[in-house]
Amino acid sequence: MSKKIILIDRQYGSGGREIGKMLSENLDIPFYDGQMLMMAAEKFGLSHNVMKEYDEKNVKSMIYMIAMYSDYGMEDSNKLLPQKIYNAMAQTITKLAGEGPCVIMGRCADYILSSRNDCLSIFVYASDMSARIKRAVEVDNVPEKEAPGYIKKRDKQRREYYNFHTDGRWGEATNYDLCLNTSTLGYEACVKVIENLCK
Repeated sequence: MSKKIILIDRQYGSGGREIGKMLSENLDIPFYDGQMLMMAAEKFGLSHNVMKEYDEKNVKSMIYMIAMYSDYGMEDSNKLLPQKIYNAMAQTITKLAGEGPCVIMGRCADYILSSRNDCLSIFVYASDMSARIKRAVEVDNVPEKEAPGYIKKRDKQRREYYNFHTDGRWGEATNYDLCLNTSTLGYEACVKVIENLCK
């Protein structure tokens, strides 16, 4: 069976999102990243601001959890909100995959859709830290001297989010069908490899 749903997890600054967008354009299929938050928030009556604040963050940090409850005036009964938000995201991802071929970025999509046999799960990373720093500066306007710490923080947030919600380990090769290093392959070669595997 050909792989119709492309699921991309990625290190921050590795170019995974760019690869996902290139695949979407080349294959003429939808690309879902941050807009999934809007869809989930709208469908399930959740605040988009809360969804954005929680998105791929370190859910194991009690300080973060307490701050989130305080910031949004949540009652004790809403202390399960992170799980509620994850469930909303999972239902949205499942619905989007059911609608046809697409590219979905991160957010435990590989775990959520693990029962399907038409998905290709990919982890994109970059062994060249200087390239990741350059991307952080150019794409997210992170000051160069702060970029290494920022990259480490973002990767930690994604790792904690994934490990908290799944029984796998973020970035571990055995969790994915394919791992690609953009530092050695480049974006276009990564796209070609993925396209060939989807056929």
